[in-house]
Amino acid sequence: MRWEAQEPKAAGAQDALLALQGVVRSVKTPEFAGITFHEVISKSALNKVGKTSGMPFGWTINPYRGCSHACVYCFARKTHTYLDLDSGLDFDSQLVVKTNIAEVLRRELARPSWQHEHVAMGTNTDPYQRAEGRYRLMPDIIKALADSGTPFSILTKGTLLARDIPLLKSAGQDTEIGMGISLALLDPELAHRVEPGTPAPKARLELISRLREAGLPCSVMAMPILPWLTDGDESLDALFGALAAAGATGVTAGALHLRPGAREWFLAFIARDYPHLSGNYARLYGGGTYASKEYRQWLAGRVQFFKKKHGFTSRAQFLPSRSNAGARPEKPTRIMGTSPAADGLAHAGTAAQTLF
Repeated sequence: MRWEAQEPKAAGAQDALLALQGVVRSVKTPEFAGITFHEVISKSALNKVGKTSGMPFGWTINPYRGCSHACVYCFARKTHTYLDLDSGLDFDSQLVVKTNIAEVLRRELARPSWQHEHVAMGTNTDPYQRAEGRYRLMPDIIKALADSGTPFSILTKGTLLARDIPLLKSAGQDTEIGMGISLALLDPELAHRVEPGTPAPKARLELISRLREAGLPCSVMAMPILPWLTDGDESLDALFGALAAAGATGVTAGALHLRPGAREWFLAFIARDYPHLSGNYARLYGGGTYASKEYRQWLAGRVQFFKKKHGFTSRAQFLPSRSNAGARPEKPTRIMGTSPAADGLAHAGTAAQTLF
């Protein structure tokens, strides 16, 4: 990394991170005002997903912890409290960077015990958040997975993904890959409020088109749909119409969920920016994680209506079922599109909620 002249962050968050083994230094740079990067030497790259999780994949890779996209609804916020950092501003601005992750990954993939199961990226924090422009961790991760014949998928809001389109096309010749863009609203002003660090919706639509023009299927995760803000027929119609026009190969959509950590942060945002909706959210969620069953069923019906209207009927595969994972392909395989497993997430089960 270059930033050798940067001053380490003293006390505060850096002290809290002492419990995280492998911390090398904490740095700031004018290019990322308000953000501190905590560079660590990681001992592992692959994270095992429990079989009871409901996920259609068994392994994940997270090059970063914390996310400058700063989405007010992000379910992963609570994971920052494991580092003795808070799930609000610290999650947005105190970012852990696993600087050696690609090197560690290659060693793990070379083990005789590795079964070449599907590996998912972007399921916790975004691998193409702005920091990736500096640290450039993803190209070597993609190469390591492709060289080993390990199937993988990437879910992101980051338009920096476009940088790696040639690499992804090449990887698709060696193993099975899936691409997903997260985009659930079109209003740029609302997007700036709820996803202040993300590329604008228009830019993400253009990324979908670029992936399609490159011959890569691209599914869209239209999650979360926000009650009273983006769940109206006009909003859903416009969203699915825009995704169809951009060439998306499939769409998964579902309602906002509010896990501890995210719930407090999101409801504080509603109280500040949309105080007239505070009571509505309190009644709809009842202090829990999920919207009422009646609301979720209603939303699933509206989503299905607009998916059908705009031609989203494909059942090609984006994420594999675990029963199909684990066998190393003997020759180059197809690139994945969207899946029945992912499509079912629109009905707001536990599995849907860990994708973002």
